[in-house]
Amino acid sequence: MITVSDKAKTRIAQLIDEQNYDSTYFLRVGVESGGCSGLSYKLDFDNQAKPGDEIFDDNDVKVVTDKRSVLYLFGTELDFTDGLNGKGFTFNNPNASRTCSCGESFSV
Repeated sequence: MITVSDKAKTRIAQLIDEQNYDSTYFLRVGVESGGCSGLSYKLDFDNQAKPGDEIFDDNDVKVVTDKRSVLYLFGTELDFTDGLNGKGFTFNNPNASRTCSCGESFSV
């Protein structure tokens, strides 16, 4: 399961509204090779589920990920920060054994 914090939920709703997406759109979360720690997170909006996708609903947010990525993301909380140290989505991933200083990549 992937969970969504209240701050992330608010920011996701704002982005959907800014892009004029309708209610068929959801948040697609993934993991791809790359980044200074080996794996990096991917976030996007989509409105078409693919065969084999895993679908989670948390905090009134529909989150979809592919089967490979869910292995790396299971138990992760998606959060949003707007503090002085940076603004953006953050992943609180219990599976990550190491993360880079920017928080955009990780390894297991």
